[in-house]
Amino acid sequence: MSNTNTYEKSFPVSWEEIHRNSKALAWRLSELKPYKGIIAVTRGGLVPAAIVARELDIRLIDTFCVLSYSQKTKGDVKVLKESSIANSGEGWLIVDDLVDTGETIKAIRSSLPNAHYATVYAKPSGREQVDTFITEVSQDTWIYFPWDMEMKPAPTISERTQK
Repeated sequence: MSNTNTYEKSFPVSWEEIHRNSKALAWRLSELKPYKGIIAVTRGGLVPAAIVARELDIRLIDTFCVLSYSQKTKGDVKVLKESSIANSGEGWLIVDDLVDTGETIKAIRSSLPNAHYATVYAKPSGREQVDTFITEVSQDTWIYFPWDMEMKPAPTISERTQK
């Protein structure tokens, strides 16, 4: 079941910013290691997971593939592929770009209850679902990640206000 959400604020994230914040996440996680490996939540967690893996010298990386929402709708979490890890997740690090409502992590946690969950960004509704995060943003903010944007001329203020 999907419902339409309106985001009042936007938060564009540059490649440099996601790299810097993912590296900050790795610093925070380095105090908690060793980890057996990383499980990246696709698709958004792939870039932060690669940066964290490099910084923590982790070579074993798996994915947990889910479909949960778009900018216009949020719905039930659909698991497309579970991780191949055959235990409770003990010693494993789950990395995603963002926790919004926490529903994606809840779905993954049912398979891997003992893993450590880390995200770069966290919203208040999902914050308690993660063990480690770097930056909190308000619930009514849509984060524009660099892999979701393309370079094109932006309209001027006067062009936006003319109707």
